[in-house]
Formats: sequence, structure tokens, C-alpha cells
Amino acid sequence: MFLDASAVVAILTQEEGADVLIDKIDNYRGSITFSSVTIFEAVIALARKAAVSVYGDQRPTPPVMIAEAQSDVEMFLRSIGASEIDMPNGLYHTALEAAQTYGRFVGHPARLNFGDCFAYAAAKTLKSKLLFIGDDFSRTDIEAA
Repeated sequence: MFLDASAVVAILTQEEGADVLIDKIDNYRGSITFSSVTIFEAVIALARKAAVSVYGDQRPTPPVMIAEAQSDVEMFLRSIGASEIDMPNGLYHTALEAAQTYGRFVGHPARLNFGDCFAYAAAKTLKSKLLFIGDDFSRTDIEAA
């Protein structure tokens, strides 16, 4: 199973549906993987949410909040036994195909962004199910976890 940043953020912020994601992780019998892009996107999203909750949306995110979010994400990934994969050479080809087919750039209803395109590409390349929250990936041909 490949983790999308949306699932990591949903679990760590206890969004609605987080318990379903945790159950899927707990009951999964294969390897759980993520990429550097997953961590980056999750950390920035968590730090931004924290900053907005404290300072509002008109102030920048303090670096200490990014460091705290990074620690939380890394601790969570270790706790579930997830491992980072190296991005295969040429993965950008599949990410660009995802952008051309499902991207917000082309007006597709899935509206995949940069990180989504790389999560899609990684899951496709690894022939892995994708753990995510929201309806963006459900509008693609990716296999959901």
C-alpha cells in the first residue's frame, strides 16, 4: 500500500474518516510505503494547518511549526512500519501522464495536484493500492486501498 499525504494528514489531525484509514493500515498484510514527496506534502500541510489555527491565514508559517510537523509525520510513519521508497528513474513520465489525464491543470474533475500526480505515479509503478482520503483519486483509475 502506498500512502498519499492526504491520508497521513487526515490521521494526524483526526479528520472524519481517520479511523477507517487506521483500520486499513492495521489490517493490511503487505508493505506500506511512502515517498519523499509524501512526507514533504504532509509536513507542509500539517504545519500550515497549525499556523492558521494559531495565527490565522494571513501570517507565514513559523519554521518551528514545520519542524514539529516533520517530527510528528516521521514518528507516525515509524509507528506503522512504513518505509520510504526511492523514486524510480523516469517516474516523472507517469506523473506527467497523470497530470495530462487527471490533473487540475487540464480541468479534469479529479483535479490532481503536483503531489497527487506523484502519489498516483508511485502507486501505479509499484502496482500498489493507494491509501488516500477525499474524492480526487476515486475519479481516476487508481486502485484504492
